[in-house]
Amino acid sequence: MTRGLPASRADRDIEALRRPPDPVNHLASAKLFASAINVDFDPTFIAQFILFTTFVVVLRPLLFDPLLRVFEEREKRTEGAKDDARKMDAKAGELLTKYEAELEKVRREANLEREKLRREAKELETKIMGEARDEAARILETGKARIAAEVEQMRKELKDAQPALAAEIASRVLGREVGR
Repeated sequence: MTRGLPASRADRDIEALRRPPDPVNHLASAKLFASAINVDFDPTFIAQFILFTTFVVVLRPLLFDPLLRVFEEREKRTEGAKDDARKMDAKAGELLTKYEAELEKVRREANLEREKLRREAKELETKIMGEARDEAARILETGKARIAAEVEQMRKELKDAQPALAAEIASRVLGREVGR
């Protein structure tokens, strides 16, 4: 209800519906309820219904069916793309697993090859060091033998020159010539 204005019939009916029903005057309440639902028949309704039905019949093959086909095709493509993505993801996982296994195999082979090369290098080092020691020992022995021969040669020369040296030393010490 609005203030200061007389209540319309609809406002009065709504107000009556809000009140609890009167058990004594039940017939009046039923009449009030029946009058609250007032459906007037309007001839424009038939025209609007016919127009709506015509639009549905005309637009269905022209607009609705193609639009539904586009939506269905888009849904199929979306699902197809999702399936393709799942397949590619699974394939990528398989390839990654295969790659990791191959990488591990190559690492093992590289480690074996590295150990083999280290072993060969160690053997070669041992061989070269042995040969160097043998060569050094041979050179040392040759040098010792040559030094021993030179020492012996010098002793012999000193022994042969000993009387002459003794005479010269005595001459210098005494200041006069001593016989040789």
